[in-house]
Amino acid sequence: MTTKVSSKGQIVLPAEIREQDDIVPGQQFDVERIDRGEYRLTRREPAQNEGVMDWLLSCPQKGYFVPIESESTGTL
Repeated sequence: MTTKVSSKGQIVLPAEIREQDDIVPGQQFDVERIDRGEYRLTRREPAQNEGVMDWLLSCPQKGYFVPIESESTGTL
C-alpha cells in the first residue's frame, strides 16, 4: 500500500489497515526512526482505566452516579 505526506506533515493510514487493526480517530502512536527512510509506528496502549469517568458520566440515567461524603484520610 502507498500513502502520501500532506502539506501539514500528516500521513494517512489506508482504510484497510485501520479496519484490520481497529484504529480509531484519537488513538496515539509512537514514531521511531530506525534508519534513513525507515520508521516504526507503534500504537500506544491507553492508560489503565483511561476514559472510565467519561463513560460513567455518559450514563443515560442522570444522577445515578453522585459524589458521596467521606472523611479526609489526611488526618489518619
